[in-house]
Amino acid sequence: MTAIQITNVEKSYQSLKALGGVSLAIEEGEFFGLLGPNGAGKTTLISIIAGLIRPDAGSVAIHGHDVVGDFRRARKQLGVVPQELVFDPFFTVRETLRLQSGYFGLPNNDRWIDEVMENLDLTSKADTNMRALSGGMKRRVLVAQALVHKPPVIVLDEPTAGVDVELRQTLWKFISRLNREGHTVVLTTHYLEEAQAMCQRVAMLKSGKVVALDTMSALIRRISGSQLLLHLKSGTLPADLRHLINHVDEAPRPNKFSLRVNEYAEVEKILARLREAGVVLDEMQLQQADLEDIFLQIMDKGTL
Repeated sequence: MTAIQITNVEKSYQSLKALGGVSLAIEEGEFFGLLGPNGAGKTTLISIIAGLIRPDAGSVAIHGHDVVGDFRRARKQLGVVPQELVFDPFFTVRETLRLQSGYFGLPNNDRWIDEVMENLDLTSKADTNMRALSGGMKRRVLVAQALVHKPPVIVLDEPTAGVDVELRQTLWKFISRLNREGHTVVLTTHYLEEAQAMCQRVAMLKSGKVVALDTMSALIRRISGSQLLLHLKSGTLPADLRHLINHVDEAPRPNKFSLRVNEYAEVEKILARLREAGVVLDEMQLQQADLEDIFLQIMDKGTL
């Protein structure tokens, strides 16, 4: 079953085209990554999914419920962790979660609230006023609010931005468990290593359009080979090797280079050519392609 169906969604703000005909289908139970640079349209798309803004054209449905025409049922299917820290300063953590439960018609939800707080290390702060919490703790409460009604679809908009390692590990452990139990998870993040570790499929947005959509493994296979990182101690890179330079990843110093290689046999040929040219290496490293390489190529060229 399709968890989120996005069909030809467009949104403009005066002369700015935030979304230019985005279409996506996110399947039930997926851990899906929505990636792109600042201004790509990710938060606008999430706001449309959440019903905070209306698209100029196109439609979004959550488990078959249109977010505009059938908004009440659509909202119940969805839990959103916003990028901004938004909280009510007049309530404790537990009161905040009870209030959130009430919005969804769940007056006796303390057992699940306790479980959510325990899994997010919020139990010791249950009776603390929201104003007294650190930024990291406030973000944990935002995650708890999104999960308090056990939504089948969870959207995380930069959930670990500016938080410590402990929260990241705690959050991903709990979210991974919910995903294994059947919850659909949609993640936007600038921490590409998190997306690579967690997501099964990825869509990349650029200037309001989808420029890549595939499984994580397929995207990584599509990139051209590996990267041979060279730090030259003396000498200069021969001219006949310069066409291999990965200009996106090349370090700014002239004695450091990243060369594209498709197979291990090419490494020996490159080393032989360097020896022939009298180049002395200070350091060498062979790196396999990862999501960051793919992201940089796509954002630089618009496609792989």
